[in-house]
Amino acid sequence: MIKKALFITIFSISIFTYSQEFNVGTNNINLGIGFGGNFGNYTTSSQSPGYSITYERGIWEVPGPGVVSLGAYLGTKTYKYNYTLGNDKWNYTIIGIRGAYHYNGLKINNLDVYGGLMASYNILSYSGAGSFNNKPSATGFVGGRWYFSDTFAAFAEASYGVAYITLGASLRF
Repeated sequence: MIKKALFITIFSISIFTYSQEFNVGTNNINLGIGFGGNFGNYTTSSQSPGYSITYERGIWEVPGPGVVSLGAYLGTKTYKYNYTLGNDKWNYTIIGIRGAYHYNGLKINNLDVYGGLMASYNILSYSGAGSFNNKPSATGFVGGRWYFSDTFAAFAEASYGVAYITLGASLRF
């Protein structure tokens, strides 16, 4: 019985333990849903979650230890304001380029922690009274991924953009 339990324990650890440091040549795609955000204001009646997809690739190693990645971002979020004389609706589409530093010094299996900056262009589709314009923007972010296998992870990011907190799934290839 003890041998069977020991075998199951070792087998389970070998299945669920992966060294997932972010390396040069690593590719990731994140699909996320975000909450909160800085585009609306206190007068909005409702807002949708922020939806995003990001891609990044490990480009070069840097001292620290770590790896710098470059990638792309696409996100969207909608705000609505209903009032007596009408309705206003703002739909933001954010297109950006991201650079991140992935810190590999923690030596925790399954964990990828990172932080970076994004330059973006905010495309606004607006219906209602008044006029609003598209605009360039920049934001910082910090996040982490926890890998459940060689290719699949859950991630969380905090930023100042389409959402304050983004949660989702990540695919590594």
